[in-house]
Amino acid sequence: MKRILILGSTGSIGTSTLDVVDHFPDRFPVAGLSAGKNAGLLLEQAKRYRPGAVAIGDPVAVPALKSALTPLGIRVFGGPDAVLELIEETAADLTVNALVGAAGLLPTMKAIERGMDVALANKESLVMAGALVMERVRERGVRLLPVDSEHSAIWQCLAGSDHPAIRRLMLTASGGPFVDWSAERMASITPKDALDHPTWNMGPKVTVDSATMMNKGLEIIEAHWLFDMAPDHIQVVVHRQSIVHSLVEFVDGSTLAQLSPPDMRLPIQLALTYPERWPRQATPLDLAALGTLSFESPDRKRFPCLNLAYQALGIGGTMPAVLNAANEVAVRAFLDERIPFTRIAELNERTMARHEVIAHPGLEDILKADRWASEELVIGDW
Repeated sequence: MKRILILGSTGSIGTSTLDVVDHFPDRFPVAGLSAGKNAGLLLEQAKRYRPGAVAIGDPVAVPALKSALTPLGIRVFGGPDAVLELIEETAADLTVNALVGAAGLLPTMKAIERGMDVALANKESLVMAGALVMERVRERGVRLLPVDSEHSAIWQCLAGSDHPAIRRLMLTASGGPFVDWSAERMASITPKDALDHPTWNMGPKVTVDSATMMNKGLEIIEAHWLFDMAPDHIQVVVHRQSIVHSLVEFVDGSTLAQLSPPDMRLPIQLALTYPERWPRQATPLDLAALGTLSFESPDRKRFPCLNLAYQALGIGGTMPAVLNAANEVAVRAFLDERIPFTRIAELNERTMARHEVIAHPGLEDILKADRWASEELVIGDW
């Protein structure tokens, strides 16, 4: 039995995590839940799973939640620091961090400090502060369990293998909805176009990142820290079917891959049940019905965010945090129809060029770089 704390319980990963919990109702008591603004769904979840406490980022929602949940013995934390208060006041064995964006960094650090294992779906924690997070994991003796399907696949392929045996990691990418679009046609992409992902059902930020391939760029940085691999030993291949979730090539020429239908509940369940694998009802993989699995190189000219991610990782220090922050602002501007799709990468690159890198940053340096990049774009010339 593991007591679990789910951060971002109303989002795609959070609701999928609760679906896994439903299949093992006596094995994963829910100790706490958090949401940003979706107070209605958070209330439904709290009444169903009866956690000890919930957190809501929107302070306006706090009175109604307290009125409904306090009589049930459920504490309510509200406001910008609510998630950190929830982690501090909740006894749990495992925190599932399904928060989106830079907001997930401090909760990851707080959960590690409290000695909890972390099932990490918030890739930005490692993008922004990979060195600090991994150092804290080692100091506290906790486990950082990957939830992203690509990193879970690599983790599974590496089971029992020593680091010197690894030649390279190959992250697969669906290619998103625009993999066949010309550069000219991409200039007319609308938010509706970008949110129409061919394979995965994700939130708007991650879906747009998939469309620009920035999501894969962030995953390159995440893989570097999770698996201690140099950037030039991490490759991206476009795999449209999203059946092979990633591959590992070893020094003897052998390559291992993890295959499954595109269903996030599989890597989530593995993170929850690790080191065991538990039976689940799932659609079996029918390779004969699939017929063909294809692989191709990404077009870095049409998807320059991949190059920016490699560049940020190579520079290191505060640069990955700046790239992440700039991208969050640019994606928001695109979704609000203030900039065209093709300007996302342009604004990311411009912000990186203006940044004075701190080579060995502390946590406050990283948070300051995040704020600087956000403000640089907010007040900058669009």
